[in-house]
Amino acid sequence: MTTVSTLPWAAAPAAGNAIGLYAKWTPALDAKIEAALQRLREVSIAHGDGLVQSSSLGAEDMVITDLIARTQLPIAISTLDTGKLHPETLALLPRIEERYGRTVEVFKPRFDAVVEFVAREGEDAMYKSIELRKACCGIRKMEPLGRMLAGRSAWITGLRREQSGARSDVAFDEDDGNGRRKISPIADWTWAEVWAYVQKYDVPYNPLHDQFMPSIGCAPCTRAIAVGEDFRAGRWWWEESSKECGLHAKD
Repeated sequence: MTTVSTLPWAAAPAAGNAIGLYAKWTPALDAKIEAALQRLREVSIAHGDGLVQSSSLGAEDMVITDLIARTQLPIAISTLDTGKLHPETLALLPRIEERYGRTVEVFKPRFDAVVEFVAREGEDAMYKSIELRKACCGIRKMEPLGRMLAGRSAWITGLRREQSGARSDVAFDEDDGNGRRKISPIADWTWAEVWAYVQKYDVPYNPLHDQFMPSIGCAPCTRAIAVGEDFRAGRWWWEESSKECGLHAKD
């Protein structure tokens, strides 16, 4: 199996890397790191085994995993393998285990549901309509997320207010609409601060970030962005939509 995406921009040499392009330590970052750690400590005490980090394996979530691991917080780490992720994304799983000694629990979609959907709608269903794309997300993301969160009282995300207009009001701690607490400990961090932390603590990250892909999801639904494009413009770029799959959409 190839370990490099077949995407043309992934095969091309990067103009520098994400650290060189984005990292900038700000005067506020030391305080933001300590505040994020305090949020993680408090939620760990409050929820114990009922708490999980739901990691997309993106840069933000890798920062949170590093915060958890460096301070030895007993917080479980989980992710969703949709069956359509880039190989570069999946390659982070053994890197996390090697670096931090933490095993990431992986939740996959139900095989029969995927087979039935693809047989009925085709492999390229996501491009046919927003409804079909959301149905694909439902099978590959929402249903496995439900199993990940079953029996949990709180979950941790890497959401940041800067990511999009739809996320501009992300709270550090809020109800997720299903009776659980949803914790976003770095909600107030900038993209530059995320990468400054990655640089300082040598955090493993997805090399596709070096290829101008700040928001990385399933391979068919993610592309590189151009200068001046919105942070999430590379997600479902063929749609006029809020660029959400349902995991973090608000009614």
